Amino acid sequence: MIISLVGYMGSGKSHISKILSEKINFKLIDLDKEISRRNKLTIPEIFEKKGEIHFRKLEREALEEILATQENIILSLGGGTPVYYNNMEIINHNSKSIFLRASIATLSERLSKQKEKRPLIANISDENLPEFIAKHLFERNEFYSKAQFNINTDLREPEDIVNEIIEKIDL
Repeated sequence: MIISLVGYMGSGKSHISKILSEKINFKLIDLDKEISRRNKLTIPEIFEKKGEIHFRKLEREALEEILATQENIILSLGGGTPVYYNNMEIINHNSKSIFLRASIATLSERLSKQKEKRPLIANISDENLPEFIAKHLFERNEFYSKAQFNINTDLREPEDIVNEIIEKIDL
């Protein structure tokens, strides 16, 4: 079984996937880290040197290969992964998909501390960050909401979120 975590950057996908994989003893794959490992470049370096379109092609290739395995995997996806090609369709077809939803206020607070690691928001001021996130979420929620399960992460302990995931997917 593959469990795919989708959601906006800062929604907790990496943190929750780590705890979940340890709790249920599934292999953890962070798609962005896998792309970096394969290409020997960080995600910001790929964006800078080769552009977003090239990154999205690399992302699609890695996604297809991982979803084709028969392993027990927790797959933490990049925030944009579900938006491109028909990625959300193949994610749903080949895995149990979980949308980790967080409010604009929560995302703004978390992301303001992580801008140097996030190419899409690196040059956005803290003051303008909530508006950027709101616009981006408006565009992306259509894709995220196609996930099989939807979990709100605002003001919740990671362990509670993990337990809800386990309950929803009936492990």
